[in-house]
Amino acid sequence: MSNNYEEEVKKMVAEIAEIPVAKLKPDADFFKDLGMDSLKAIEIVAAFEKKYKIIIPENEIPDISTVRHIVAYLNAKK
Repeated sequence: MSNNYEEEVKKMVAEIAEIPVAKLKPDADFFKDLGMDSLKAIEIVAAFEKKYKIIIPENEIPDISTVRHIVAYLNAKK
């Protein structure tokens, strides 16, 4: 499996957030820049936990608020 998850992560986040992939920048904050609510954020976390078979501890979830954060987290765990 590739260690470069960015494109895959962008596609998943864009689908859940219902925004075009082209508008999803790596450092766009899910809440401030994309206007997501906490339910969408939980949906994103759940999707990544399921796809990559990882568990993200609840205390770490608030630190994951951009595509770049997700990619870094996945690279650190794999």
